[in-house]
Amino acid sequence: MLTGSVTANVGPSTVPAELEAEREQGPGDLASTSIPQSISGLRLLSTTDSRPVTVRGVVVLTQPALYVEDSTGGVAVVDPKGPPLKVGDEVEVTGEPQPGNFSSVLHNAQIRLLWAREPIPPVSVTASQAATGAFDATFIELEGRLLRIEIPKENTAILDLQAGPQSFRAVVNRARGDLFIRRLKQNSLLRMRGVCVVDSEYTHNLTPFVVLLPSTDDVDVLAGPPWWTAGHLVAIVITLLILVLVVQVVHSRVEHWRLRAVLDERERLAHEMHDTIAQSFAGIGFQLQAIRNNLTDQVAPVHKQLEVACDLVRHSHEEARRSIATLRPESIESVGLMPALHSCACRMVEGGSVRLKVSESGDARPIPIRISDTFFRIGQEAIANAVRHARPTTISILLIHEKSTVRFVVEDDGIGFVDSGDKLGFGVRGMRKRAEAISATFQIISSAEGGTRVQVRAPMPPRFAGRDWLLRIWHYLKEGRLNGQNARRTDSYPYRG
Repeated sequence: MLTGSVTANVGPSTVPAELEAEREQGPGDLASTSIPQSISGLRLLSTTDSRPVTVRGVVVLTQPALYVEDSTGGVAVVDPKGPPLKVGDEVEVTGEPQPGNFSSVLHNAQIRLLWAREPIPPVSVTASQAATGAFDATFIELEGRLLRIEIPKENTAILDLQAGPQSFRAVVNRARGDLFIRRLKQNSLLRMRGVCVVDSEYTHNLTPFVVLLPSTDDVDVLAGPPWWTAGHLVAIVITLLILVLVVQVVHSRVEHWRLRAVLDERERLAHEMHDTIAQSFAGIGFQLQAIRNNLTDQVAPVHKQLEVACDLVRHSHEEARRSIATLRPESIESVGLMPALHSCACRMVEGGSVRLKVSESGDARPIPIRISDTFFRIGQEAIANAVRHARPTTISILLIHEKSTVRFVVEDDGIGFVDSGDKLGFGVRGMRKRAEAISATFQIISSAEGGTRVQVRAPMPPRFAGRDWLLRIWHYLKEGRLNGQNARRTDSYPYRG
């Protein structure tokens, strides 16, 4: 259905005086004797009839070809002879007709200018209506979304457009609108006014029709490209990923600084305890020893009490030294997790018959200080519990690097235990809370005959190298969620602390 109309006056009631002389000096007897007929009637003529015919209409296009239109349709004029014309001029054209399926062509045409007038309004159609050929050689107006721009010639631009399922092209002379053409953006919504042509000379059988635009002034940009284009969506996704990575890096750095502050505070406390409590215990023990040495043998009960006091002071001094060694973090950063833990375990079993086995396997990579410090504290507590309660002959300390996690195991072959329903000790609750703080799974396996195994599995930050780095991010987030759920579960066996 047409949404507009085309009107073309075949002649006014009075002709301007300045054009009357030119009207009388037309192309000769051929023009004066021919009777004008409608443009749509040219299609009814026989293809073998080459007698000249005359039509009257309004010029709707001058470049790249001349098109004249009346109220019934349009016609292309080939090799016109006559005065210079502009869009809107009303003319009389006499030439040899060539009927076509949708519109006709006039060859060897003589043109007589009748008068100048305003350009006629276009017919508003859709791309699907124009594709039928019913508006061939007609001045139309339609809308389409710009797909791309081609510039095959110096002064010509070809716009590839689409309106719904229908694709078409528009050809425009860009001589005075080159900057406007170059500023058009892909996927912009355009409204165009031009002559619809279905001739294969213009379509090249690539599109059902082509719109010949008089100039860039006949192109209006109704809307720019939508923000949700594929390129924009990809850019948004990449930006979000970069933001996630930046947040992750910033969060890691903040956690590192926070833990560094905690370690610095522990080191300060260790030095304070060494300079105060440990030295005080040493001084007290020395004074008690001196008092005992100065007493006579007649005061045997006092000797016995002094021996007990010296033993208590010595034991307290050893515990203070152990606490100082636990607080001092410099061994982890200087020699690494496993050497530091091995050194700590050697001090715990010093003077006994317990054998230590330390091993590390897998694709080793640097462990974040937050995870290594947690492993160190859990390992200290597990080794201390084994020495105090299990009476083992061998304690094994294992560090296993897996694809996306790192597993830490402390295992002994001493006396295990079974589930007795007792509450967990303070030490085990502390180990569990440390594991939860790094989103790690904490597990204790023990039996009366087979010793005890303490295992912690912590997720490692993903490595962003390789083709599967996006999968690693997803796996890291998923592991964190699952680890948080598993950490809230109770152990199969309680462990004494």
